Amino acid sequence: MAAGTLYTYPDNWRAFKAQIAAQYSGARLKVASNSPAFTFGQTNRSPAFINNFPLGKVPAYQGDDGFCLFESNAIAHYLSNDALRGATPQAAAQVLQWVSFADSEIIPPASAWVFPTLGIMQFNKQATEQAKEDIKKILTVLNQHLTTRTFLVGERVSLADITVACSMVWLFKQVLEPSFRQPYPNVTRWFVTCVNQPQFKAVLGEVKLCEKMAQFDAKKFAEMQPKKEAPAKKEKAGKEAAKPQEKKEKKKEEKKPAPEEEMEDCDAVLAAEPKAKDPFAHLPKSAFVMDEFKRKYSNEDTMTVALPHFWENFDREGYSIWYAQYKYPEELTLTFKSCNLITGMFQRLDKLRKNAFASVILFGTNNDSSISGIWVFRGQELAFTLCPDWQIDYESYDWRKLDAESEECKTMVKEYFAWEGDFKHVGKAFNQGKIFNSFTSILNCCCKTPELYGLKPHGCLDSSATKKDMEVE
Repeated sequence: MAAGTLYTYPDNWRAFKAQIAAQYSGARLKVASNSPAFTFGQTNRSPAFINNFPLGKVPAYQGDDGFCLFESNAIAHYLSNDALRGATPQAAAQVLQWVSFADSEIIPPASAWVFPTLGIMQFNKQATEQAKEDIKKILTVLNQHLTTRTFLVGERVSLADITVACSMVWLFKQVLEPSFRQPYPNVTRWFVTCVNQPQFKAVLGEVKLCEKMAQFDAKKFAEMQPKKEAPAKKEKAGKEAAKPQEKKEKKKEEKKPAPEEEMEDCDAVLAAEPKAKDPFAHLPKSAFVMDEFKRKYSNEDTMTVALPHFWENFDREGYSIWYAQYKYPEELTLTFKSCNLITGMFQRLDKLRKNAFASVILFGTNNDSSISGIWVFRGQELAFTLCPDWQIDYESYDWRKLDAESEECKTMVKEYFAWEGDFKHVGKAFNQGKIFNSFTSILNCCCKTPELYGLKPHGCLDSSATKKDMEVE
């Protein structure tokens, strides 16, 4: 069963498709749609996000195993079960037909008509009137098809119903007033049936049908537009001596503003959000310089340099050490997939790197493995609880705070940092590990043939290794 995170912004109808599909299939889907978990215009432009989703668009899906998808229809399809996709080749083809119908026939005119009423597109009378006519044709097709059918394909809800209904949500909420939808009773009956299914309501909430057709509001549109910088004040010196020809050329240049990036769907509705407050801002300064330790760990011998430095400088009041163990080892199958599980968590914790360090290890073999690790956090609390953006994966682990003075803690820190030792508490052999560090996205992954990665056995970097050498992922 699929399990992962959907990155989007609030009320994104494209994301609704995947969310509703997951409700039907039982897929475990976490939604990151609000700051600080996801800030549209910031998170989706970060290097870590672009690395997984090159277009920087949402919705975007990342599975707990590291599997990534960036098109809404593909995400919804992946999160569906066979019943939603179509149980037979014929049914599957019909589902695909309606999914394509929504994208090619419904979305263009719906956007041209609805977006101006939301204040995210300039009103164009001719375009709006044409859109209304196109929507009438679409409703006629749907109404005829639904004359003898409850749903679009088969006798139950399918991905066809989910996709088409989601593409029409804003139409029914904003502009399809009673008189406009009156000639198409089958469509209205079908839409109301869909949105009142428990799986739809869990995502959409109560969908209230439009009572009066929304109109373009020029004032609202003006408020929604990004503010332009005020022109710089003219300097007296040198301006008076400017030649008339230069002034004319300057005016011509001013008349040609730089083209703005085209906004998609409801993206333009989102106002810029203030930067999130640093969750560690309330803590006093610490004498332990985490970055200094990380540099030694990355570039020098672990046993003779990095570990002694760690214990000589570790601030027991300003930092804490935690042991984490994955709760569901029975779900772990192939080792490379299990390793991707660790990778996915690290990638979603990018903003925590400055105040944390971890060594997480996969033990065992295919279909008989476990995951555990040692984490070092700023402060005395489990860092994940300080920020919603960091809470996506941590509940899949059992966490135990270690006493930094205890022999148990010192032994575990030594074994996990060095990737060598007895690991008596595990009972399985070392397979591969990953380091959560601030210098690289994921420092390295040492498997049974570490020399392939320029590493010494058990993850001890060669003294000649560079950052580039360490960026294995």
